Amino acid sequence: MGNGVSALDPAARRVAFVTAGAGAGIGSAIVRELASENWDVVITDAHERRVGELASELSAAFDREFLGIHLDVTDYDAVGRAIAVAIEWRGGIDGLVNSAGWNKLEPLIEMSRETWQRTLDVDLTGSFNCMRQILPVMINRGGGSVVNISSIAAWETSTEHGAAYSAAKAGVLALTRVAAAEVGQYGIRVNAIAPGLIFNDFLTKVYPQEFFDGYAERRSRVGRVGRPEDVGALAAFLMGEKAGYITGEVYGISGGVLPNA
Repeated sequence: MGNGVSALDPAARRVAFVTAGAGAGIGSAIVRELASENWDVVITDAHERRVGELASELSAAFDREFLGIHLDVTDYDAVGRAIAVAIEWRGGIDGLVNSAGWNKLEPLIEMSRETWQRTLDVDLTGSFNCMRQILPVMINRGGGSVVNISSIAAWETSTEHGAAYSAAKAGVLALTRVAAAEVGQYGIRVNAIAPGLIFNDFLTKVYPQEFFDGYAERRSRVGRVGRPEDVGALAAFLMGEKAGYITGEVYGISGGVLPNA
């Protein structure tokens, strides 16, 4: 580097805080992509064992430390404690990816209040909890980047995703746009990604098998379903300097199933 700082030096690397980063889906793919692009990553997840395992795996693979923190994003105070640990670890936070999500399919006229509240708490309020406490850190840092994971469910007229999930993901888009307008003056960019079907094994616990049958042939314009790595690559781009003129935007990634123009 031109300033004489080695890329092996932690001072040369940016720090990303990623929620739901230790599973088999989108969050983990984002963590891995950021790691490959020389970010130091704070991996947070509600699954304590997986957090530790992924942090250890990446530390060995990249020969540098990755921090794993067990975290429930619905707990505002716990989010604050995790952020404090991250700051102590690397001195600040330069990037945030809100990928924590939860869903339970129930028709609106049968939906329990618990399902409604839990979905909004994880998918929308969890994003607020992290942004509310990390954005001031980024302001003090002199800038940063946020990527929120929404869904094409935010604008799709469909019964496939459930009213609570669709409402929460639409809220994420509004939160993204307003945040971008508010914090752009501080050098902080805020964008969202709206995936379509990004397959991982967990989805089979939420959706019936007929949701997946023939999806690539009937709906995808590229002949396959999405992979977590597809979203990981887009998130890493939006987090990086090459996306420096992009903020307040929503990027659909659905294989052409439901473009957002």
